[in-house]
Amino acid sequence: MKEFRPLRRIKQSASEEECLSLLQSAPRGILSVTGENGYPYGVPMNFVYREGKIYFHCAREGHKLDAIGADDKVCFTVLSEPVRNEGEWWYCLTSVIIFGRIAVLSDPARVDVGLRAMAAKYFPDDYDLETDLKRNAPHALVLELTIDHMTGKHVREK
Repeated sequence: MKEFRPLRRIKQSASEEECLSLLQSAPRGILSVTGENGYPYGVPMNFVYREGKIYFHCAREGHKLDAIGADDKVCFTVLSEPVRNEGEWWYCLTSVIIFGRIAVLSDPARVDVGLRAMAAKYFPDDYDLETDLKRNAPHALVLELTIDHMTGKHVREK
């Protein structure tokens, strides 16, 4: 496999710990695939990071799934909320960019793990998860992103 480019602005790099922390806390990111006619296609996605993998859920058909079926290589980008430090006019944030391969999970046990992980992140504590899973799980797909390369960067937008 060809090596990935190193981060050009190494002084701005975020540590692996900082990257993983952002993956735990960020509500969504942009999943980019090679779309129709070679055009990139980026779509905002809710996600969950669990045990070195990133999980998404989606409908059973559409542009994204067609693209994944043609090429499983993807890029996933997550940004922290920008903050403006006192006395500064620019915003600061952290970004994480992941390159990897994505697959549709077919094993019902792994699908269940992915859906429960998503629910733990997004649903309120008192939500009736079991009823929701019985009703909606058969209609959802779970995608699993295996990370090949990850970089993080602290950005000052000035």
